[in-house]
Amino acid sequence: MPRLEAQRKQKINEEISAPELRVVDAKGQLLGILSKRDALKLAQEQELDLVEIAPQAKPPVAKIIDYGKFTYEQQKREKQQKKAQVHQTLKEVRFKAGTDTHDFDFKTRHAREFLTEGHKVRATVMFRGREIVHIDIGQAMLQRFIDALADVSKIDQPMKQEGRLLAVTLAPDATKATKKKNAEKKEEKRAAAQAADAPTETETTTQS
Repeated sequence: MPRLEAQRKQKINEEISAPELRVVDAKGQLLGILSKRDALKLAQEQELDLVEIAPQAKPPVAKIIDYGKFTYEQQKREKQQKKAQVHQTLKEVRFKAGTDTHDFDFKTRHAREFLTEGHKVRATVMFRGREIVHIDIGQAMLQRFIDALADVSKIDQPMKQEGRLLAVTLAPDATKATKKKNAEKKEEKRAAAQAADAPTETETTTQS
């Protein structure tokens, strides 16, 4: 079985090797530079632990805290951070040189959903037979695709021909997405304010 201290991210109490420590109390107040012995005595008097939180400092920084509570809260924060992270994958949207407007709009809406979920989107146009001589059609289609999603994305890999495929990859742009949401909220508030100020049917009849 691995030693318990080897599993810890911080050294605590007697595990600390530095002879002097810059000590901080449980409330975050600096107590000054103390010997390890005095710092341990102070922690024991408060029935708390002495935890080395910045070993690279000179002298190392140690905090007097409840180590069990400290690790619980740290693990809780790490779980929340992992939960907040989106597992990003590459989604693909395929077009043909002859894709009509309805199909283009349908697939572009799907691409928007993928981007807002945090995924990258690779859009391709496939050319068959002699269609390859009209690559400008595919270029125009992918540019239209880029423009349609410009409010929530940025170009990750520029437009490039790969044999009979023309491809472009877009990545989510959190800054643009946030600005868009803020603008939508602002517009909703403005519309609500206008609706509140507008006279009701009863008021209009009374005025008449």
